Amino acid sequence: MSKSLSLLSFLMGAVVLSSNYLVQFPVNYYGLNEILTYGAFSYPIAFLITDLANRSYGKKIARKIVYLGFFLGISFTVLFSTNFADYISIRIAIGSGIAFLVAQILDVQIFDYLRKKKWFVAPLTSSLMGSAVDTFLFFSISFYGTGVSWITLSMGDLIVKIFVALIMLIPFRILLKTFKPI
Repeated sequence: MSKSLSLLSFLMGAVVLSSNYLVQFPVNYYGLNEILTYGAFSYPIAFLITDLANRSYGKKIARKIVYLGFFLGISFTVLFSTNFADYISIRIAIGSGIAFLVAQILDVQIFDYLRKKKWFVAPLTSSLMGSAVDTFLFFSISFYGTGVSWITLSMGDLIVKIFVALIMLIPFRILLKTFKPI
């Protein structure tokens, strides 16, 4: 199991790094640059990782993966994409860390509470609730008072995260055969 723990933690860290990097870039097609960043597409994968770990190993191990993933993701972000001369870059790192921890721990708790329901109820509900909390915390901490239209961006990101959370049910269902439930 320690090999799985390491792999899932590393994947979580990679998702955090890529999302923190991609949130800096608006989607410049079809007028979406005011309402959507590329980070909205990668971040929901973190909920898939947490939910698979929770289903397979329980909430205690899922929390460990969240903490290890957080440490790796923030370390990667500081090393590779934080420009310490840029105030917004630092706020992105702080906002990401706080939002990630709160949303992922919430996801673990909600998933664990709903785990005995139909297979899709726990991952969908926990991902949707976690995404909403993450989005609000991240965008308000990272961009409040900066002149960036963070409310509009957060709403666009949340809509995409909801859509991606629905799509993530497909790999969740498929991977349930690989990750045996506890």
